[in-house]
Amino acid sequence: MRILIACFCLILTPFLVAKKPNVILIFADDISARELPIYGSNQWTDNEGQTVRDPAFRAATPALSKIANEGVWLETSWSATVCAPSRAMLMTGRYASSHKWWHNRDFGMSTDEEGKEVIYPLYESSPNLIGHIAKKAGYDTFWAGKTQMWEADLTRFGFDEIVQTFHGANPFSTFRVTPRVVDGIRQFINHDTGNPVKTSYPQASVLFRPNVLLVNHPEAKQPKTWWPNTPESEADYGLNTYGPDVLQEFIFDFIERKHEEERPFFVYHTANLGHDNFDFLNPQSGEKWPGTPRLEWTDSGYKRLPTNITGSEGNYETHGTITEPGVHTHLEYLDYQVWRYLNKMRELGIEDNTILIFTSDNGTWGYGKGKEVKQRGTHVPFIVYAPGAHLSKVGRQNIISDLTDVLPTLAEVMGAELPDGLLGKSLWPYLTTDTSEHRDWIYSYKAGRQLVRGKHLLRDGNKKWWDTTRTPADLDSFQPIDDWESLPASYQAERQLLEQVLQSEDRYHTHHGPETR
Repeated sequence: MRILIACFCLILTPFLVAKKPNVILIFADDISARELPIYGSNQWTDNEGQTVRDPAFRAATPALSKIANEGVWLETSWSATVCAPSRAMLMTGRYASSHKWWHNRDFGMSTDEEGKEVIYPLYESSPNLIGHIAKKAGYDTFWAGKTQMWEADLTRFGFDEIVQTFHGANPFSTFRVTPRVVDGIRQFINHDTGNPVKTSYPQASVLFRPNVLLVNHPEAKQPKTWWPNTPESEADYGLNTYGPDVLQEFIFDFIERKHEEERPFFVYHTANLGHDNFDFLNPQSGEKWPGTPRLEWTDSGYKRLPTNITGSEGNYETHGTITEPGVHTHLEYLDYQVWRYLNKMRELGIEDNTILIFTSDNGTWGYGKGKEVKQRGTHVPFIVYAPGAHLSKVGRQNIISDLTDVLPTLAEVMGAELPDGLLGKSLWPYLTTDTSEHRDWIYSYKAGRQLVRGKHLLRDGNKKWWDTTRTPADLDSFQPIDDWESLPASYQAERQLLEQVLQSEDRYHTHHGPETR
């Protein structure tokens, strides 16, 4: 029998009763918890995906550290081991046993209205996604960035407006890599140069000269419109146009419009930063994380320095205005964007009525992404900043949570009715009352491999057990459990609970798709 989760009680703080809070959810891409200095790891990732202690590759994140220390940050938050299943966890509040998104390119299949076999859409398995929850609670909704919903109809996810990257071939940009078969051999071709390149998958730039699609934007003439879409934006578009900036400007435009209309808003910012992207400015470099525009941090905050990129057809000069490559530079640019959010909230006078959440979809490439060893693939940052919410906790929280908790948390914050069938649990009672507990277990998966963790124990996807009572300096070197007889009875009881969770969720081979087989 599926383990039941306790009912969620609505806690009406003065913050929630007076006015519905705005919500900004930043979902970074491929960034492990260990990359953020606030987590205190003595190891992190260099520009080649290797684990190092070199301070040159240590990200500086003053804005994220500020909101983590003034708000709360969870010591242990789990995602799935890779992108798409994590997005499904967050958007549905459920695990793959329900939504059937087991791993990238490993999905349950269903049949659409035309009789065609398609990937089981999330809005079919879970008709109340985070966008729908927000709409039912009276929010205007905006989705910006990497959607990765595998050709599903984006208009059915509950968002009023969408600005999408990682999609198709924008006619304004040659920065894309597509497959081509030459003499029976499959190659990837850089459209900017016409030459074959080394990469493992087709992609379009989401960084410089980005590929951007508008869906249901009020200024667009059609439901789906490539950006730039006006004479002004077309004139400004070029090599120095940076995708993360474009997304945030669209988000700010939405926030300003809703503020003027006195409407509560929900922004789902699925950032591209952290994920690898082909370096179109240095096509022969093979770098995973192309450099970003340069930033300076002073007592007054960030200064984003102007870029000066010149050239054409693969021969480009950046004139020293782009950083070195590495995931640390991506995280630092995300930190700059968090700082800009804080400034925008203060400018509009909405900081005390806005909740900002920062998390990620899985571990860093090279160290964690796609890995089921211990919690390398699943351990992600989770920060909640809500200065007007009178949180009862502050700073580091030694609790366990996973991405299925996001939907019920947002439902409670927004005042929406909880859907049936959730296994996630709202964090709001923990954050706003004197309770010291949240969950007894969290769960994840990589296709048919299952991972589960309790307060003392972790069983990874290789069926190895680890003692998590003490957090190691590198956030990874937990002690293996070889002798169960020497452990206290509380460990034995927790092991029994975790094995029940595994048994309950073990449906990969028997219920892989929406129909039992």
